[in-house]
Amino acid sequence: MDMGDPIEFTGPMVEWRGPAPYYFVAIPAPESDDIKDAAKGLEYWGQVPVRVRIGETDFSTALFPKDGAYLLPVKDAVRRATGVEVDDVIGVTLWVGRQG
Repeated sequence: MDMGDPIEFTGPMVEWRGPAPYYFVAIPAPESDDIKDAAKGLEYWGQVPVRVRIGETDFSTALFPKDGAYLLPVKDAVRRATGVEVDDVIGVTLWVGRQG
């Protein structure tokens, strides 16, 4: 499947306080709208599969819907590999769809 054009945005890294260290970047409203358009037919339970690049690190995940926008989950291992700390504003590039 063609993953289409990349969607780029910046946002702060925030920590989710739970049993496992997980981090999120809130996707701004304009880019969330672009994702909604690109994700038609790909969503499952409101989640959207994406391929992501932060710095030089690429990974696959699924976006979580929140308050009409999306949250990008970032595993602690990815956060550490990219050298990103909580509250750092980072650049993100993502492609909507399943890789392959």
